[in-house]
Amino acid sequence: MKKQNELIKQLSDKQIVQQLYFTQILLLFISFILSFFLFDSYADFMNLWKASDYKFLFYGSAVAFLVILLDFIITKFAPKKLYDDGGINEKLFAKRSVPHIFFLTAFIAFTEEFLFRGVLQTSFGLWTASIIFAIMHFRYVTKWLLFTVVLLTSFLLGIVYEWTDNLYTTIIAHFIIDLLFAVQIRLRFLRKGEDNDNEQTE
Repeated sequence: MKKQNELIKQLSDKQIVQQLYFTQILLLFISFILSFFLFDSYADFMNLWKASDYKFLFYGSAVAFLVILLDFIITKFAPKKLYDDGGINEKLFAKRSVPHIFFLTAFIAFTEEFLFRGVLQTSFGLWTASIIFAIMHFRYVTKWLLFTVVLLTSFLLGIVYEWTDNLYTTIIAHFIIDLLFAVQIRLRFLRKGEDNDNEQTE
């Protein structure tokens, strides 16, 4: 795991974005392939995308708020070394424009929720999908607090998916969580640049 994390850190800004897109496209491809084998009919597959109303916007936003609140509490009271991911997320989002972040986080949310909730959880159950989701974020495995948060977040998304029977709910929640965290990283990067400029002009 440490060697994999080091390899990620050695990637250039452009390479890490390319790797992310490659990974998400691969996950999307896997989702469609598994859907072909795991769903009994095309109608069952299409049931994933039903939305009788727009309550999923409210439920998804509420779930996102809970996760963001949990993250705030952790960063407020836990030692930084316990939730430090080694700067990988900063490397991924700090230099992206907000429109690119919006597209990227929407793509990630759609792809991962399609696979983990829509395909794996529907076929194999909540625990299996949640554990695989957490393990897929391998860079967190050596950070017990981050791994626990990812696992709990996945489990929460899975519960909400079962409760609402609406994949759009978890897509919205996942998207809002990633979007806000990524924009926060971007703004922090911009503020740091402004502070450096101010120091140089003084």
